[in-house]
Amino acid sequence: MRYCNYNGCICCPYCRCKAPIIIRCPKGPTGATGNTGADGATGPTGATGPTGATGPTGATGSTGADGATGPTGATGNTGADGATGATGSTGADGATGPTGPTGATGNTGADGATGPTGATGSTGADGATGPTGATGNTGADGATGPTGATGNTGADGATGPTGATGNTGADGATGPTGATGSTGADGATGPTGATGSTGADGATGPTGATGNTGADGATGPTAPPLRGNICK
Repeated sequence: MRYCNYNGCICCPYCRCKAPIIIRCPKGPTGATGNTGADGATGPTGATGPTGATGPTGATGSTGADGATGPTGATGNTGADGATGATGSTGADGATGPTGPTGATGNTGADGATGPTGATGSTGADGATGPTGATGNTGADGATGPTGATGNTGADGATGPTGATGNTGADGATGPTGATGSTGADGATGPTGATGSTGADGATGPTGATGNTGADGATGPTAPPLRGNICK
């Protein structure tokens, strides 16, 4: 015999069930629930649908007016003068210019100082010794001739080359930059373009395989047979 469950008939072990007799037998304890089978592998993800076309971009708003220009910063101090360059070497003397024409004869200069007394003339040969005559007077010195006119000064020689120019002094520090003018107000934002249509959903991936059924729980102990109410 076997357990049977047919049209509400619940029979004990080793009974034969005949409808509509109903015999309720005590049940043994429910066996422990078997372990849940492992999850089947996840099916592959469906392909992503194509992205909808992008809507047209809205027109750009007009640019705001420029802010007023800030005041110009103060001018920096002038840098110190650079050191004077070394003096160039003196140029070679120019060639002597031609002698200028002789100037007009100058006025006769004042008489020069009286020259020294001329040397005494040679003594004449001794004459016969006569009586010694009186000594004659010394003749006056002749006048000194005039000094010749001084010739013209020669022309100046050519000017030598100019020495190298000294280094330029360092620039003065730059003055602070003036404050930046205020930024012009932003132009109004253009309208947002219409949103493109959403792409179609990708196809659903195949369902993963069903996991294995967990093992059956252990069968509870058999209830003792009842006396009476036996299906015959």
